[in-house]
Amino acid sequence: MGQDAFMEPLGSTVGIFQCKIYFLLIGACLGLKVTVPSHTVHGIRGQALYLPVHYGFHTPASDIQVIWLFERPHTMPKYLLGSVNKSVVPDLEYQHKFTMRPPNASLLINPLQFNDEGNYIVKVNIQGNGTLSSSEKIQVTVDDPVIKPVVQIHPSSGAVEYVGNMTLTCLVEGGTRLVYQWLKDGKPIHASSTYSCSPPNNTLHIAPVTKEDIGNYSCLVKNPVSEMESDIIMPTIYYGPYGLQVNSDKGLKVGEVFTVDLGEAILFDCSADSYPPNTYSWIRRTDNTTYIIKHGPRLEVASENVAQKTTDYVCCAYNNITGRRDETRFTVIITSVGLEKLAQKGKSLSPLASITGISLFLIMSMGFLFLWKKYQPYKVIKQKLEGRPETEYRKAQTFSGHEDALDDFGIYEFVAFPDASGAPRIPSRSIPTSDGVSGQDLHSTIYEVIQHIPAQEQDHPE
Repeated sequence: MGQDAFMEPLGSTVGIFQCKIYFLLIGACLGLKVTVPSHTVHGIRGQALYLPVHYGFHTPASDIQVIWLFERPHTMPKYLLGSVNKSVVPDLEYQHKFTMRPPNASLLINPLQFNDEGNYIVKVNIQGNGTLSSSEKIQVTVDDPVIKPVVQIHPSSGAVEYVGNMTLTCLVEGGTRLVYQWLKDGKPIHASSTYSCSPPNNTLHIAPVTKEDIGNYSCLVKNPVSEMESDIIMPTIYYGPYGLQVNSDKGLKVGEVFTVDLGEAILFDCSADSYPPNTYSWIRRTDNTTYIIKHGPRLEVASENVAQKTTDYVCCAYNNITGRRDETRFTVIITSVGLEKLAQKGKSLSPLASITGISLFLIMSMGFLFLWKKYQPYKVIKQKLEGRPETEYRKAQTFSGHEDALDDFGIYEFVAFPDASGAPRIPSRSIPTSDGVSGQDLHSTIYEVIQHIPAQEQDHPE
């Protein structure tokens, strides 16, 4: 059975079945194949649109015919133009609109209009040993490009947190088949308890507004041929005050208590998160009475001008749009020696410095103890006494009345060092003695008494 026998019954079911069997056996039904890069092509109104087509066959051909047809939904296809080999036969109604350069089967539409939207059918016929035919369909859409959108906010004056609502509307002056996407800080917004959109999503509702809704909003608009994003817009939302706190440039802060040195001036700063900015007032509490001392976010306190050593203050913040207020209390303690400096000094003493100081103290103490033991008086006296003649020691022992002169080191210190003048001193006052020895000067040294012992023995022999 030849190849032509398979081509004749293509209009019947049996012929189609036979063609499928032939395709499985030799790899290509009829030997002709028509392809297009995409079955859907998007065009811009007023511009040219090119529909590329490729075809190929594996059999000798004497004639090649290309035909373009156009159809809309629920209508019969219309002939646009055709070619046989290199000759083009257009429909006179469309001869200036559609262009084809055979043997290339691609079609150029210029200019493209809205009424050109529809399905374009290309059919290729090959005449050889028989006639081979193949066709493809391309859907063409026609759109206007998107013009840059503009976002409007209502109310334009802003809304109060938890009280007001806000609506954002995306306006586009040109474009077809528009798709809207709302963005906040560059990320898509999804429907939630506070966010909702009205079809076709060109309106965004925020109800109620909160501080978390503050951000950069924009509208992204797309269609098959283009996309454009609006300028960023930030809605005005009034909120606060939140997180009220007081800080100072100096002084030691522990909780809500500031410790300040006497004579030192300290600057307090009151701040809170709020829009619009808060109005601040400072209140002083003294003897169960309160009075406003200043308006504004900063307060300077000179400690020498404070009558009491402990004073209570209050910082009040008020938002005149939201109608909300907040306050924080703190205490200032005036001290003669600031705890802050003591704390800083304590922190400055590192463990290494402490160990070094203790080590130096121990070394110095040990050195002092060594010197004291080496040069203490009783050792010097003992050494001097041991070096004296025995006769002189006995004289001193007899006169002093002690049985052991070594036990009285303090007396013999002076005995060991004779007077440089070598002459006895005149006594200023005398006292009697039990041994018949004349009284000696109470202010004289032991040395002088010893010097008088020989004369006394001669004047009063026993």
